Amino acid sequence: MKYTFYKYHGAGNDFIILDNREKRIELSALQIAHMCHRHYGIGADGLMLLQTSDSSDFHMVYYNSDGNESTMCGNGGRCITTFAHSMGLIGTATSFSAIDGKHTAYIRNDGMIALHMQDVHEIQHYDGYYILNTGSPHYVTWVDDVKGTDVFHLGRTIRNRKDFQPNGINVNFVQNDTDGIWVRTYERGVEDETLSCGTGVTACAIAATFHQKGSFNITIHTPGGDLLVTFKKDSPTSAKDVVLTGPAAFVFKGEITL
Repeated sequence: MKYTFYKYHGAGNDFIILDNREKRIELSALQIAHMCHRHYGIGADGLMLLQTSDSSDFHMVYYNSDGNESTMCGNGGRCITTFAHSMGLIGTATSFSAIDGKHTAYIRNDGMIALHMQDVHEIQHYDGYYILNTGSPHYVTWVDDVKGTDVFHLGRTIRNRKDFQPNGINVNFVQNDTDGIWVRTYERGVEDETLSCGTGVTACAIAATFHQKGSFNITIHTPGGDLLVTFKKDSPTSAKDVVLTGPAAFVFKGEITL
């Protein structure tokens, strides 16, 4: 069967998007993994289906490149918002549903997408790292040289630790910078470093203010580009009004036969 697909990326985190509003697309995990394969398929960190919703403009279904349905994807949320706008489904503002609940987003005049993320109700602080869920679970640790860190091997080891099983965890390595923080992320389901991770940079920004309360506006540098996270904290261990802002770019449209 032949499928029309659209390729997008958000700060280098790339996705295949298919319009499934008519509910005619049924893909197996093997087919999704094949489409995401860098050599034998289209190539992507993940695949999204845009589907209808009874309570919002559309519903987002997200799969990692291993073919399994996954939790929320922040960069993906911005990309599917841009895709919905290009299809004439929404204007410059939208409300959509995902696996972690409702999200709102809007397209700014400069083309950047501001995506409202879920509130964070708990930040766990251990010796040398933080654990928090920003729509997906994240491990956050600070390092002295983020650009020289072996993200693949260290990230894979932490992701597969027994205390994070059976589902594993995304692993973020952070270094403070003069105007924000630098972040590199190992993503479960992709099982490799991605050029950026939306829920990951959100987790890192919030973890960076663990001992503080107030309103925050934090710039995050990643290998794929810069992102901005704003939020408010009434206590050191929670965050609300969380907004992830960054680019979402159309790459190409094509057809694939499975």
